[in-house]
Amino acid sequence: MAGSGSSEFDPELVISHKFPESLYTYTERDAALYALGIGACANDAIDDKELKYVYHQDGQQFIQVLPTFAALFSLGFTSEMEQIPGLQYDPRLLLHGQQYIEIYKPLPSHGCILNKASIAGLHDKGKAAILEIEIVSYEKESGDPLCMNRLAIYLRGAGGFSKSSQPYSYSKSPSNQSAFPKIPKSQPFAVFEECTNASQALLYRLSGDYNPLHSDPTVAGIAGFSRPILHGLCTLGYAVRAIIKCICGGEQNMIKSISGRFLLHVYPGETLITEMWLAGLRVIYQVKVKERNRAVLSGFVDLDRLSSSL
Repeated sequence: MAGSGSSEFDPELVISHKFPESLYTYTERDAALYALGIGACANDAIDDKELKYVYHQDGQQFIQVLPTFAALFSLGFTSEMEQIPGLQYDPRLLLHGQQYIEIYKPLPSHGCILNKASIAGLHDKGKAAILEIEIVSYEKESGDPLCMNRLAIYLRGAGGFSKSSQPYSYSKSPSNQSAFPKIPKSQPFAVFEECTNASQALLYRLSGDYNPLHSDPTVAGIAGFSRPILHGLCTLGYAVRAIIKCICGGEQNMIKSISGRFLLHVYPGETLITEMWLAGLRVIYQVKVKERNRAVLSGFVDLDRLSSSL
């Protein structure tokens, strides 16, 4: 069991925990490597809407950055959870359930980021506990807020800690951010199909998530998978790229916020089908794996405007 201090789950201790501030530094190379890791230019190396993420004729410092790159600022916070007093769980039963991202200004091609993290939610679901961690990221030099990540972590086997008959539930975020829209029954506004590469997880892991579940066949086998699986945040990157292509006319800075719920694993080499529905300035999406006809990811993306090309 992981956890610090007493062996009893103490929700009040958990929600009052303060994470130390941390720095995240990245270069243009990191931004370009991330873009390739989520499939940019994989099918067309001269795609005029995606080449900007990996190359600029005036120099690498002018490349554009995909909004989901912001998710990398939240890497490492699950390992910090072992320092949270009053939190008792088995790290092997931890699942990354949801990711919510708000973009406040376009991400620079390189930077030094100051991360300030806090506990944003804790919920007793009976057999499991859900812990929400919120990370606000600032440009260190200017102090300007760049983005916010909120992760929902499912801790299987850690529920049942409520002291009263009412299940414990604490949240500091507005409910409209965590509420997930139903997938419409109507025909999608747009559908985008893309095959991932057999080595996709090996490329994506170079962006900082070195969990061996995504690279080591033995570890994947112990976890119940026939081979290493793709990172959930890589699948989210594919989905948002599809939305930028099909709905935003290639303009990534139209995206204000991104929400994704991870439903099922993806094996590298499988084909992802992203279905998109427009509801005002909100794109509701669902990603399916073509080979197994299973939904693996769903959520929404909020835009600041609609593309004139629609």
